[in-house]
Amino acid sequence: MENPESIEEFYKRKFNWIPESIANEIGHFNLFRLEPYFEGKMKAVPYRRRDFYKVMLVKGESTVHYADRIYEVKKQALSFSNPLVPYKWDHLTPETQGIYCIFNPHFFMNFGQIQQYEVFHPNGIHIFELSDEETEEVEKLFDKMQNEFNSEYKYKYDSLRALVFELIHFGMKLQPAEIQTSQHGNASVRIASIFLELLERQFPIDDIHKIISLRTPADFADQLNIHVNHLNRAVKEMTGKTTSQLIADRLVQETKILLMQSNWNVSEIAYSLGFTEVTHFNNFFKKHLNMSPTQFRKA
Repeated sequence: MENPESIEEFYKRKFNWIPESIANEIGHFNLFRLEPYFEGKMKAVPYRRRDFYKVMLVKGESTVHYADRIYEVKKQALSFSNPLVPYKWDHLTPETQGIYCIFNPHFFMNFGQIQQYEVFHPNGIHIFELSDEETEEVEKLFDKMQNEFNSEYKYKYDSLRALVFELIHFGMKLQPAEIQTSQHGNASVRIASIFLELLERQFPIDDIHKIISLRTPADFADQLNIHVNHLNRAVKEMTGKTTSQLIADRLVQETKILLMQSNWNVSEIAYSLGFTEVTHFNNFFKKHLNMSPTQFRKA
């Protein structure tokens, strides 16, 4: 599997130059417009992970390959991409246009944990089809961003961070009510949030010799120094799913990504995901998808 595209590689691919501000101690942030393209001008963008975040408003018909899912955008959408999950956009119409911002994790260092929000979770919703009215609201936020970014205001980057949070919350409010997660600061939410962070920290698997170490609820409970029943109650209360379900869902998702995007054989994938027996791994995968890893790869 290819290594994640770095922010430096992004600039070289898109513009053939690298801005000095990437090494800035406050982190890197930038804005770009998607312009309608002419025949022969559009370049294919590889399906891969990036080591930076991206929030985009896009207008036009598109197909989005995001992790193991495919989204169809019919008219216009707001999207959230993160360093954990590979993705690729196929713009299907020449008049596709929009605007997007990119920023590295360091940009939000000590300014809140954006990775805690569901729009950046690998199993969360990342693409939101917008109505014309919603598109207008998002455009206004991006216009504010553009004006702030071009200003000489001393604290403009703090203002830009606040506008990124506005876009995140705009997207979160578009989610169906039943899957919105409570953000109350109680102990259960804190425990479940730390569990999800520990789970995600083990991914992506981009080295054949890398092996995940936390695979069971007991493993995570030991890491958190709490009883496993306490962990299970907190996770169920916050997410509506059991700890075992979330671990299994994440393992299945990473398996699908590795089967689709790497040339590793099944035993190598099984080993990297902590399975000591390939037979156990095959049974685990078949239980969740009703097909073997080999059948999935050939499908």
